[in-house]
Amino acid sequence: MISYVRGILAEKGKDRIVVEAGMIGIEIFVPLSVLELLPPLGEEVKIHTFLQVREEELSLYGFLNRQDLEMFGRLLTVNGIGPKGAMGIFSALSLEDLRLAIFTGDAKAISKAPGVGLKTAQRIILDLKDKISAEEILAPASAGTPSAPAAAVLSGGAAGEAVEALVALGYTNLEATRAVKNVTITEDMDAEAVLKASLKYLAFL
Repeated sequence: MISYVRGILAEKGKDRIVVEAGMIGIEIFVPLSVLELLPPLGEEVKIHTFLQVREEELSLYGFLNRQDLEMFGRLLTVNGIGPKGAMGIFSALSLEDLRLAIFTGDAKAISKAPGVGLKTAQRIILDLKDKISAEEILAPASAGTPSAPAAAVLSGGAAGEAVEALVALGYTNLEATRAVKNVTITEDMDAEAVLKASLKYLAFL
């Protein structure tokens, strides 16, 4: 098992990179989200990898952190989701957004990924919802303070009511929680005030 590859970033493609490690060029398939965060060619990178073994082919799939890799592995346990499908999901959604979509049952958000229909998205939610803990939702992929909208979904209150109101207006759970996340909520704000601030944020997108 190849846990990770560290070396010089030698090539970038549409869905893959080549990392030179120990005088060997190693091809690794990566999602768009990884490509966008990679350093310039010639700089060192560390890619956490999953090795797919087939009869006549060995393929490496890579991510910049182990949390993404672990979620990738969970997606592969869902019937009908292979490595390419899972990579497509990571190209469309960040780890935090994917966790939220699964936790809140937002199949519409997941189905935006290439090659993932609504039924497949619903299957992902059904199979993985019980495997996403509240602690994971409150601890997003990027280190720092807990996610405000995630906490709102879990605990209710004015922020939670604002999320529900946005969903009632036609936004997905993911769009609603992301909007509330970008509102600075003070103790004196009620649900209506949070909703108005969230709608103002959405208006500028």
